[in-house]
Amino acid sequence: MPEGTDDPRLSAEGELALARLALDEGDLEHAAGHLAGAIAYAPTMPEVHEVLAQLAARTGGGVDLFPLDQHPFIGTVVARAHLLAAAGRPGDGLELLAAATGHAPLADWAGVPWVSAPELPGQLDPDQIARILMQVCAGIPDPVPEPAREPLWPYLRLARHAVAAHPRHGLLLGASSALARRVGALTLAMEWAGQGARELPSKLSEVWLGYAYRSAGRTEDALAALRRAVTHDPDDLSVYADIAGTLADHGELDEALEWIDRALTRDPGFDCAVHTGHRLRYRRDGSLDHLVALADFQRDHPDDSHEHSDLAECCHGQPWLGRVPAATEAVVAAIRQVLADGDQVTGGELRLGGLEPPSAMRSLLGEVPGLAVTVAAVPEPDLREPRRPVTHHLWRYDGTTAQPALSPPSASAVDRIRHLAHPAWPHPPAAYDAAVGLATVELDDLLGLLVHPPAPPATDLGRTLAEHDPTLWTRCVQVWVCLGLLHHRTDEPWPDSTRRRVLLDLVWGVEDWATEAALFALVTAAWMDPSVRAEVARLTAERLADAIVVGRRRPVSIQRSLAHLVLATPQAESSAAEVARHLLAQPAGGRQTPRPRRFGQFWHRMWSRLHR
Repeated sequence: MPEGTDDPRLSAEGELALARLALDEGDLEHAAGHLAGAIAYAPTMPEVHEVLAQLAARTGGGVDLFPLDQHPFIGTVVARAHLLAAAGRPGDGLELLAAATGHAPLADWAGVPWVSAPELPGQLDPDQIARILMQVCAGIPDPVPEPAREPLWPYLRLARHAVAAHPRHGLLLGASSALARRVGALTLAMEWAGQGARELPSKLSEVWLGYAYRSAGRTEDALAALRRAVTHDPDDLSVYADIAGTLADHGELDEALEWIDRALTRDPGFDCAVHTGHRLRYRRDGSLDHLVALADFQRDHPDDSHEHSDLAECCHGQPWLGRVPAATEAVVAAIRQVLADGDQVTGGELRLGGLEPPSAMRSLLGEVPGLAVTVAAVPEPDLREPRRPVTHHLWRYDGTTAQPALSPPSASAVDRIRHLAHPAWPHPPAAYDAAVGLATVELDDLLGLLVHPPAPPATDLGRTLAEHDPTLWTRCVQVWVCLGLLHHRTDEPWPDSTRRRVLLDLVWGVEDWATEAALFALVTAAWMDPSVRAEVARLTAERLADAIVVGRRRPVSIQRSLAHLVLATPQAESSAAEVARHLLAQPAGGRQTPRPRRFGQFWHRMWSRLHR
């Protein structure tokens, strides 16, 4: 598509002027090139089509001036389509327009008179029209958002005229229904699909009818049609998954899973059934095991029949599974309040009852320059000390003031993290894959980013975070840096690797947001590599237990986040998961309910581990 224009019509007029000049000079190839540019900018502009007709008249059709090479320009494709139609080959022209729509569906490629002419379908084989409509459907969403439907109306008019010309062609009726459904013409979709099923009883006809009913909210009719589709072709397991998904959307999880089990009995590796089955089982009982099994299946079957979104759907919006949890410290609340008030605050004094994580404290000082912070007390265990002996230290303290213990990162490292960091991801394996962009960043730079987070980028997201919650940006940077650490020196075997040692140092170092980020990276490693799951499950249990020990003597602001991390851990220890759920069920800072039955068992085992 053309780029860099604010006024497509003005750009089209410029290309058109050059095309006319070249045509006057007899330079037909340059004229064709400029016409292709003009039609890409303004595909329905009458003047463009007038000059295209002049070119055709000068060259005996002009089709050869718009060749389809390996990567044709879209304007070339569309111009060729119109010339083919003018040369008596409208079916071939429609196929090219459908291809253009699949490539750029927001442009009105088909909004020209010949496509909507009532007599056109009578000149075409209805099988070809059906294929063209299915080609259009394959390149657009289901349903198409309302603002994006207008460029598709010419195809719907084509479908109306085609059905009128070939009223008993079952395949055409079904394909027309599929298009009508996508653009919101549901009454037409049901009418055409029903007529198609009567004219051509088949699996495909019943599937189209079922989809039309489902889009219109007629669930029972949809299920009846899809069940009839199964009787036509019991071996098409994708219909089983469709039935299961429809049942599940209406709360019939048990029956939905019966259909999934029927499909898996026929083919245990059928990807649609596997994905749908794990998603529905997760909806039924909430066990993370289903999502981990689905991730394992995706890793072991990279060539599935089509892309699935079940894992992303289940992880969407969930702490650590799909997003960075927001910080909860008192100083963070103060930052948000300052930003909400809209005043530029400098200086002043703030008294805190106790010390908070260094990343939170540094964020406060960054947002309120010159602020004098007084900490009333530093209760034991001292937050300024690592929870276990470590080699890599992020912070040093001057009294109660935290200072980075590392040099600032390089400009290239800053640039990479600013392009990569984001508060959400589809699921942990997707986050791992995305972080590969940090694989070549030096270790010192990665660690430096943890304590010297750059300003948010000048994007919509960056500006929003800067205006409302810059602490979330800092947490994003730390999370993605730690994910990047997973890609550091991957040639080293995991047990003795630098990446493992550094992440463990961060987990057991000074209590900080970097603790959460590093633990999430290790949890992500467990999602990716079954061989490390037992180790990571022990680690998350121990880190939560340590936070509970400390929390008996002073506040631990990251404790709830650690609980979420336990629940995001593959093969998490059952007692640790029970304690995590109990902790999260408590209102933050509120009255505690009785501990779960297995709390004592968990506590005894964790206490033994922590004091070896």
